[in-house]
Amino acid sequence: MDFQHSERSRALQAELAGFLDSHVYPAEAVFAVQEQANRAAGRPFATPAVLAELKAEARRRGLWNLFLPDSRFGAGLSVLDYAPLAELSGRVPQLAPEAMNCSAPDTGNMELLAMFGTAEQYEQWLKPLLDAEIRSCFSMTEPDVASSDATNIETRIVADGDSYVVSGRKWWSTGALREECALAIVLGVSDPDADRHARHSMILVPLDAPGVSVHRSTTVFGYDDGPHGGHGEISFDDVRVPAGNLLGPRGGGFAMAQARLGPGRIHHCMRALGMAERALELMVARTRDRHAFGRPLAEQGVVRNWIAESRLAIEQARLLVLKTAWLIDTAGVRQAATEIAAIKVAAPRAASYVLDRAIQAFGAAGVSGDTPLAQMWAGLRTLHLADGPDEVHLRSVARVELTKAAMTRPGR
Repeated sequence: MDFQHSERSRALQAELAGFLDSHVYPAEAVFAVQEQANRAAGRPFATPAVLAELKAEARRRGLWNLFLPDSRFGAGLSVLDYAPLAELSGRVPQLAPEAMNCSAPDTGNMELLAMFGTAEQYEQWLKPLLDAEIRSCFSMTEPDVASSDATNIETRIVADGDSYVVSGRKWWSTGALREECALAIVLGVSDPDADRHARHSMILVPLDAPGVSVHRSTTVFGYDDGPHGGHGEISFDDVRVPAGNLLGPRGGGFAMAQARLGPGRIHHCMRALGMAERALELMVARTRDRHAFGRPLAEQGVVRNWIAESRLAIEQARLLVLKTAWLIDTAGVRQAATEIAAIKVAAPRAASYVLDRAIQAFGAAGVSGDTPLAQMWAGLRTLHLADGPDEVHLRSVARVELTKAAMTRPGR
């Protein structure tokens, strides 16, 4: 295994680090002020204006669409080369990923359109997304079924002449309440009598289509994620769209969802490491400067253990992420399925430990809005559920180990 990053990746890392220092970190306070002003004006889901400024600067620096390995649409970087860039962006999750047009759920949706879209779909939806002229959401999870098993999805996609009719209810459609959100990619049942993995399709539904109703944004530990469009609960009441809006092959929705979620999972893990690194830096700075019982907190044995264990957790998780990225590049996503499942547990687990210890080191300030830690923790906690709960991924890893054991003699 070779985890060496290319010269181009190293140059982009330096450029991104400079961008964070000169523009992104200073914009955090501006973003917060503009968010509050938007809320006061009755527009809680409006995008703070500073993001447009950051996007312009990121594009000028060549830090744009770095996540797409297909050079026709994106930067053409390998997954391994993108890993340190995604990690750096995770240090400021509210701003940096979107500033570079590398934020979920649009990244996954662009990957789907790039892999499975038609020429017309490229022009109508992919190009505006690549240029950040519009935003999108992904509507898979449903309130009435256990959506961790995607074969449970019940929303119907029914063929009717030269149209499809979409009926169902979704929630956790991140970004749906955003003013720029123009498109939902919807997973639903198109062939109810087919095999359980061939019953579903994906369809492109404009959010302004008759019959689409966005009801509310669900909150995450009290945060509504307003500046990023919240997490929408949406009903699709006999929504009619052209047959040409079907994305990919009919009955291919389940496989396409897995194709989308694989890269999305590793991107989340990369950004989680960035959050952990920043949290560790904040913890170290806080405990060196803060005194209790006559000496700096950093001289307390328990605090030194927190710092050391945090570094171990980050390094271990990073190595597994890099191995997974290398395997995707060299063998493909399907061959890296077990490693993707493993990092989806390991990286959030490691980052959660670091965030928790950093919050503890800050005391009451750690749970306030005076540091980025509380909001980072809330977002990170969702990663133990988003794109599949930890238990589903552990189940996948265990199944592989049990299969291998059945094929070999113990201890050999």
